[in-house]
Order: sequence, then structure tokens, then C-alpha cells
Amino acid sequence: MTAVKTLHSDNFQTEVLHSPKTAVVDFWAAWCGPCRMISPLIEEMAADYQGRLLVGKLNVDENRKLALDFGVTAIPTVLVFKGGEVVERVVGYRHKDELYQIVNRHL
Repeated sequence: MTAVKTLHSDNFQTEVLHSPKTAVVDFWAAWCGPCRMISPLIEEMAADYQGRLLVGKLNVDENRKLALDFGVTAIPTVLVFKGGEVVERVVGYRHKDELYQIVNRHL
């Protein structure tokens, strides 16, 4: 299984904003129950879309400024980036089929 990229302020611009691929970023925190529920889906997505999609996780407690920069006020929030821009925002837990439909619109 492909690992999900750990994102933080030092690599976010290079990995996500300048990525030639569509990027899916899960904004999460360790204390968040719904974040723990969606985490296996994010891992599965990384494997299922290997080579076609960048999948990453950003801990909001460790990267507050980035979370604020992208208007993340509730978690989990999954942002889909294309060409360095947010093209989709999903707040809260979603089932696998719904997440995949959202991602497929932007591939």
C-alpha cells in the first residue's frame, strides 16, 4: 500500500501547490474521532490512485497557519487541489464512494 504523504508548512507549497497532479489533502487532528474514521479511507485512496493523485494529511494542531490560510474551521476537512487551487472542499466524514466521486471529477 502506498503511504500517504505527511504534509507540513515546510513541504506544502512544493508537494501540493506546485504539484502537476491533483492533490487531496486531509486536514485532521489526533483528538478528532471523525478524523480517525476517515483516515483508513485516505490510506486506501492513496493506494487506489497511486501515480495519478497526490494524497496527503496535514495535522492542524501542528500547522495552524496553513489550516487558517485555507479556511479550515472544522475537521476533518478534505481539500482537493488542482493547479495549486482548491477546487473542492469536503467537511466532515464521508463514505468512500462519495469521496471517490468527488476525486474522480477532478482527475
